[in-house]
Amino acid sequence: MTSDAGLACCTPLATGAAMSAAQAEQVAPLLKALADSVRLRLVSLIAASPSGEACVCDLNDAFDLTQATISHHLKVLHSAGLLDRDKRGVWVYYAVRPAALAAVANLFDTAALAPA
Repeated sequence: MTSDAGLACCTPLATGAAMSAAQAEQVAPLLKALADSVRLRLVSLIAASPSGEACVCDLNDAFDLTQATISHHLKVLHSAGLLDRDKRGVWVYYAVRPAALAAVANLFDTAALAPA
């Protein structure tokens, strides 16, 4: 059996440079926050809302969970940097941070990640 020297056994998944340790540290918390079906759906619902934002009261009906549980998941997403929040009276409105979602969407495009 012969092999051609210098030929790759398979096509690389990503083009360009590999992710640095610092970039991996930047993206890991985003992935951890999204690695929950409720949180993933919350981000999807907020991103799909016509105004680009949603209140906890708007999100409760989509789940068979208490408002406290929904609020906890939103807090996790906000702490990870995926959501912005704006308190208006007694309600808190959440909006997706486009740059954070872009970092996840372009996970293997290290040029899209901010240098650390």
